[in-house]
Amino acid sequence: MASPAPRRSRPSALLIKASAPVAWALAGRPWFPLWAVIRHRGRRSGTPYATPVAIVPTRSHVTFLIGLPWGPSTNWAQNVLAAGDAVLLWRGHEIKVTNPRLAGPEVAVEQARPLFKRILRRARLPAFLQLDRSSL
Repeated sequence: MASPAPRRSRPSALLIKASAPVAWALAGRPWFPLWAVIRHRGRRSGTPYATPVAIVPTRSHVTFLIGLPWGPSTNWAQNVLAAGDAVLLWRGHEIKVTNPRLAGPEVAVEQARPLFKRILRRARLPAFLQLDRSSL
């Protein structure tokens, strides 16, 4: 019988505080394509939020994958899932993304560019948020 996947705990406040300046300095910049800023609204409050996220490079120019190291219950991911869309600031451009859905590690490995397949297998992230570039 297979054991259940380990539950991920929330990141410590110290970790968030220590990494936030670096994340904000790099996310969304044209010269750093591995990080983006996702703009979304609170699912209950409607409050606008911006969150730095790590982008997994995919073979498709239409699909974006964002790793969820703390699991699919992450607040910003739940906000995007509830809204059905968001805006990514990526490589210096704002991109409307739609059709958010949770994806497992096997889907991420399948869609990732070859160099990142090995990284994703080793990282063992519990889930990913998959989004499509809007045609509008």
